[in-house]
Amino acid sequence: MNDIMDFIVLMLKLSIPFTLAALAGTLSERSGTINLGLEGTMLIGSFAGAAGSGLTGNPWLGVLAALFAGCLIGLVHGLFCLTFRGHQIVVGVAINIFAGGITPLLCKLIWNKEGASETVPSITNMNVPILKDIPYFGNLFSGQTPFLFISIFIAILLSIFLYKTKYGFRLRMIGDNPMGVQAQGIPVIRYKYIALIVSGGIAALGGAYLSISQSNVFVLNMTAGRGYIGMAANIFGGWKIGGSVLASMFFATVQSTRFYLIDSSIPDQFIQMIPYAATLLALIFLGKNSKSPEGLGKVIN
Repeated sequence: MNDIMDFIVLMLKLSIPFTLAALAGTLSERSGTINLGLEGTMLIGSFAGAAGSGLTGNPWLGVLAALFAGCLIGLVHGLFCLTFRGHQIVVGVAINIFAGGITPLLCKLIWNKEGASETVPSITNMNVPILKDIPYFGNLFSGQTPFLFISIFIAILLSIFLYKTKYGFRLRMIGDNPMGVQAQGIPVIRYKYIALIVSGGIAALGGAYLSISQSNVFVLNMTAGRGYIGMAANIFGGWKIGGSVLASMFFATVQSTRFYLIDSSIPDQFIQMIPYAATLLALIFLGKNSKSPEGLGKVIN
């Protein structure tokens, strides 16, 4: 039983960046804007979190720095896609390339190091009173990162917003039929901008988790494809909040299995490719049945 609970705890921790990236993708693409820049946004959030934590000595200020950086990237994303009418796929790829180049430069400027930052203050794990004392299941609430509860809160909040409010209904309609919604006098571009900005902040939180919660240092390219897996989880989950969360847990389960196979006789190269192979297989065999918003990628006047 303890081994099973340990596996679940590991899976939940590994699911956090996938979940946040998937939620970010769901929000932006539900508004009709393709978001291939999640990987770069997460990487910038990871750097900003470490920089904010290291420069201020307070990891929660690092979280705020990551949020600000992610929202800024979302704003720039919207500027190029919505105002300048750039190709949305190209803009997303450009953000990823930009993030891969700017983070080592800033790392060199701030810490005078090229491969990694200096050690920075990290978020302290927390225990949930009463719940941590539950037999067997107490491990889920003991020594847990606050980012797990933040992720759950964001998922619930987005679900309520998208499916229980008129603004969420409008956003979903914009993703399906932007021309029709615009004809009703609703500011479509404004909704899309807000969705991209909030999406950027959520993705950046996933990056900050890696640098100031899971570890206490920023490493170049430390997102290691998690943004792309988050994108796959969004598609696999059918562009729905619940589906994205479940798909993220599936990919985290696969990655958890990888850690348990490290000491096996299987070559390490095959073990490392398991999460990415699972992502490809899920997209090939299951993702084809997912239905994207009908207005995804459409440019309006």
